[in-house]
Amino acid sequence: MKKIAITFLFALIVFAVNAQDKATRSVAAAVESFKKAMIDADSVMLNKLTDRDLLYGHSGGKVEDRTSFIANLLNGNSDFVTIDLSNQTILVKNKTAIVHHILSATNNDGGKPGTVKLAILTAWIKEGKDWKLVARQAVKV
Repeated sequence: MKKIAITFLFALIVFAVNAQDKATRSVAAAVESFKKAMIDADSVMLNKLTDRDLLYGHSGGKVEDRTSFIANLLNGNSDFVTIDLSNQTILVKNKTAIVHHILSATNNDGGKPGTVKLAILTAWIKEGKDWKLVARQAVKV
């Protein structure tokens, strides 16, 4: 009986770890899709990957809603040429994920070339099978 209980407990732990790994990989894929959508200024993907109540905080203190965030990518006010994410950590709790990483990017905001290095904290919520960005805050590194 003790052997069965230990085997059952081990199976539960393996199942829980695998479920967590799957959720973490799913969030990481959403982050990667979001990065690509920002570079491409892809309004369809940006709408798909963001919650309608998005709060998008910039390192300078400006906070945008979903509409203004996407509009600024589409009109070139915010124009990412390249984005590199490093030191990423993902914490998944039920239907919420917290992601932290360092963003290093080249940009062409408003036609002016530049570079940026930021620490980014994002909050994602799971809706059905999809992860959606609901909040983002950046600080200068």
